[in-house]
Amino acid sequence: MLKEAVYHRPKNNFAYAYDKDTLHIRLQTKKNDAEKVNLIWGDPFTWEQESEGVWKWKSEEHIEMTLLGKTELYDIWTVAVQPPHRRLKYGFEMISGDQTLIYTEQGFLDKKPQDHNGYYFTFPYINEEDIFTAPSWVKDTVWYQIFPERFANGDAALNPKDAQPWGSTEPTAANSFGGDFEGVIQNIDYLVKLGITGIYFTPIFKAYSNHKYDTIDYLEIDPQFGDKETFKRLIKVCHENGIKVMLDAVFNHCGYEFPPFQDVVVNGEASKYKDWFHIDQFPLKKDGKVHYETFGFSENMPKLRTGNPEVREYLLEVGRYWVREFGIDGWRLDVANEVSHDFWREFRKEIKAIDPEVYILGEVWHDAMPWLQGDQFDAVMNYPYTSVAIDYFAHGKVTASEFINRTSEALLMYPEQVSEVAFNLLGSHDTPRIATVCGENTDKVKQLFAFLLSSPGAPCIYYGDEIGMTGVMDPGCRKCMIWDEEKQDSELLNFISQMIDLRKNNAAFGNKGKIQFLEAGKKDEFVMYLKMYKDEKILFILNGADHPIEVSLPKEMKKAACLLTGREISASTAALEAHGLSIISYK
Repeated sequence: MLKEAVYHRPKNNFAYAYDKDTLHIRLQTKKNDAEKVNLIWGDPFTWEQESEGVWKWKSEEHIEMTLLGKTELYDIWTVAVQPPHRRLKYGFEMISGDQTLIYTEQGFLDKKPQDHNGYYFTFPYINEEDIFTAPSWVKDTVWYQIFPERFANGDAALNPKDAQPWGSTEPTAANSFGGDFEGVIQNIDYLVKLGITGIYFTPIFKAYSNHKYDTIDYLEIDPQFGDKETFKRLIKVCHENGIKVMLDAVFNHCGYEFPPFQDVVVNGEASKYKDWFHIDQFPLKKDGKVHYETFGFSENMPKLRTGNPEVREYLLEVGRYWVREFGIDGWRLDVANEVSHDFWREFRKEIKAIDPEVYILGEVWHDAMPWLQGDQFDAVMNYPYTSVAIDYFAHGKVTASEFINRTSEALLMYPEQVSEVAFNLLGSHDTPRIATVCGENTDKVKQLFAFLLSSPGAPCIYYGDEIGMTGVMDPGCRKCMIWDEEKQDSELLNFISQMIDLRKNNAAFGNKGKIQFLEAGKKDEFVMYLKMYKDEKILFILNGADHPIEVSLPKEMKKAACLLTGREISASTAALEAHGLSIISYK
């Protein structure tokens, strides 16, 4: 066995408390190297003293570990163990043929050490306050992202002075069309019929731009969307229809017109707010040079100094206010990875003290383990999961096996309960429309949505993607919602609605079902995976090729039926068109 490939760390996604009684332990080995792995474990304080003064365990347990998943280079093994006293000393026994290796904190041994003090890995104690817990309702939520300015215009009296007729022209970085809260309220039945149970709104607070990420007042609704009474009514209507509401918080930076920043612009070093920002030099003026830190290189978005006690308290009160006074269900945190961990730890405590069921979602586009240890976020926007799916289904840049490997890596990146509430998406206000990414090939779009809605986590649909709306990168992806049914892709809409319904009504299809990838075909052109829960199994076959294929079905398949058509299946093979899919339920 290749020792260099073996890895374990008694923390993060390799050793964590799943609940107050259960530990999940994982081990990495070289792919297809170990035939069997056992966990050797016991209580760290169960001793036996012999006459020569050697301390031994009174008892020792072995549990066979399960192969959790495979990546390009590694096998990942897992086991759930419930130590009687919530503490654990443990090591690993790896077996391949006639070779056996013991792996401990001190490295590799040929036999199990009897003196476990200093040799074995340790999980000192399961402290309940350290356990990662997220709101349970998130697992069953299907999100819908709304860019308020572009979803629906329900009250023309609120239109900005320069508002264009709805959908009359292409979106730009500056134009507006009058989308508002009333438009959402008037179309709530559409969302209910689709199967949506959560709305994520991009910023709704008073701001200069049409995107509202340059906040002027965090405690006021932007007047083009409505007022606080209208917002309360919106939340009431959503909640009455079983829909949660999540708002977007921009705490990394503010807008240029934010009053404290304007005070610094006017008063310079004499401003009482000068330490609210990262100022390089005074005076501040728009002269083609930026004299303060910003989001990216945008001089209209000055970066806030969240370590400043006054700034911190101001932003914490913003977080508390909208939960306390309006009963929102979640916060999506913009540019979350550029704000200190210390701030987010305090933010979580303050928000959860008001309502522990509030969902805290961070915008992090990369490996986010440092933010997902139970003290900061409940989830992040799962872009690593998204990118490989698009590479395979939309672009054909990777083979089926590469897709399986990279998707497995994304799934294994976090503890199980983290993956259960991950915010999965195909597109957003920051990316090109998924129909455009797929070259307007509806079959490819269907494959992506089938994968999204059958994956572990909480799926999110960007408004209009369900009807095949197109658009290139921002601002092209921010077109007005198309409400003319004759211009909508009704076939795609019905398909996505069917997928949502299957997710809600079939336990194996949704978050309860564990995902297991099967080997890619000989030509490495299709993906096949199982979702399993109790005695229910659902087989997904997705053809990534540009030509029809025929796939052999599992031999043990009995009483099978196609979930897309309801028809019984008795054949031993499945025929799929180019970029086609098949979803089969069997026991």
